[in-house]
Amino acid sequence: MSPQNQFDVLVVGSGASGLNLALELAAFARVAVITKSELHESNTYYAQGGIAAVLDEHDSVQSHIADTLNAGAGLCDEDVVRFIVEHGREAIEKLAGYGVEFTTQTDASGNAEYHLTREGGHSHRRVVHAADATGQAIETTLEDRIREAQNVTVFEHHNAVDLWCDRDAQGRSKRVTGLHALNTQTGEVRAFSAPFVVLATGGVSKVYLYTSNPDICTGDGIAMAWRAGCRVANMEFTQFHPTCLFHPQAKSFLVSEAVRGEGGLLKRPDGTRFMDDFDPRGELAPRDIVARAIDHEMKRLGADCMYLDISHKGQAFIEEHFPMIYANTKKYGFDMAKEPLPVVPAAHYTCGGVMVDMHGRTDVKGLYAIGEVTYTGLHGANRMASNSLLECLVYSTAAAEDIRARLHRAKLEAETLPPQTPPWDESNVTGSDEQVVISHNWEELRRFMWDYVGIVRTDKRLARARTRIDMLQAEIVEYYGNTHVTSDLLELRNLAVCAELIIRSAQARKESRGLHFTLDYPDLDDSHTPTPTTLMPKRFPATNEAS
Repeated sequence: MSPQNQFDVLVVGSGASGLNLALELAAFARVAVITKSELHESNTYYAQGGIAAVLDEHDSVQSHIADTLNAGAGLCDEDVVRFIVEHGREAIEKLAGYGVEFTTQTDASGNAEYHLTREGGHSHRRVVHAADATGQAIETTLEDRIREAQNVTVFEHHNAVDLWCDRDAQGRSKRVTGLHALNTQTGEVRAFSAPFVVLATGGVSKVYLYTSNPDICTGDGIAMAWRAGCRVANMEFTQFHPTCLFHPQAKSFLVSEAVRGEGGLLKRPDGTRFMDDFDPRGELAPRDIVARAIDHEMKRLGADCMYLDISHKGQAFIEEHFPMIYANTKKYGFDMAKEPLPVVPAAHYTCGGVMVDMHGRTDVKGLYAIGEVTYTGLHGANRMASNSLLECLVYSTAAAEDIRARLHRAKLEAETLPPQTPPWDESNVTGSDEQVVISHNWEELRRFMWDYVGIVRTDKRLARARTRIDMLQAEIVEYYGNTHVTSDLLELRNLAVCAELIIRSAQARKESRGLHFTLDYPDLDDSHTPTPTTLMPKRFPATNEAS
């Protein structure tokens, strides 16, 4: 029987949102951080650009709000946007207090100030950064703090299987009580119990064949929340980063948008520019426009890639501003100080996800979600560059404050803890001698999602994808129910759930808006006020936490 692990709060995921929340609660609660790889391995670690925040006297909160609303193409929640933007300075100061060393410069009076860069969609320089490895600086600093925290227990190499919920007679979740997690090093499935569970698992860009994300981004939190009875929204809006390095061994190396923010130019193979043909903002247009422009030119010319050129800035400038990108691209044989870099779009960010309120609460009592796993209303139909880390920090703090208040109230009222998560039962399953089923389905899933549900969509392509995902789902469910779980099987199962949600959401939106572009409905539908695409699970809780 798997041992019980009882905590006050379970945090699933170890990026900026999960670690920041754990630190916020460490002095008040017993916290477990469950992560399926090493503690630092997350999307945060690989983030290059920075955090958008209003810090310059010539900038304003209202300007940041307006830019975000414009990028979101009519689908942002303005109250949420204002809440997050207004807490930008506070988030930066908190990270600096933890020890994150952001890049600075000397002002006219000789005082140090943050060096701010500008990225696509922003009307001002407002992106705080640590050279071109901001995420690494944030993640490693938070990791150091977590490992020093007295009340935080870290479970690395633990892949969450599913949430465990107390349910009513109709099978609807009344509240979360914990989860099961697979120790990927021993094969043991352990039961964890807590009155509060926080999903901070990131997005689902690994559902696509080409992605800038690490291998861990398989939509685990979205799939688990959906199975537990939570609504999801806006899953049709996957952001494709315009500029990932095109090289067979580079895999998922992203060339930061800050390169374009500092003067990088996109060019065809013959050296001519093309972004001015698509948008008056040129290279600084929002990512959806730039990604579609690159995709269009590649298909029109039959080219394997386009090119990003910042060589005109000179080697000293490039080495100072982009030391990590410069060093890594040289490993692949490119000198960006002397030549343009070959680039292609790749799946980068999931703008939709688990629906939460402004405290990070989901539809299931005791279950919270923060970061890329969520739909908060900030991003709308398109995420503006460097708003995501800001959302992670602001929402993780808000969720921590809500959990802390509820824990305090429960202790004062001597509230009974929810039932413990029972031991994992796999008495009726067997080992599989056909692992090829998993690898084949994994490849097929990511290939048809790229081909049929990618940057440009049609009704016919989506219908084909829906047929294929229905078949795969049936196969995966049968396989999962009869074999011992493995990490690959868990990820495939979650990817398939998220692929279905993406396809269904894309089929429901009969217009082109933001990141969702379809040749059958190429224009905005202005006949009514746009609303998020919301999907309701079959066993939606009768009384939900976020309402």
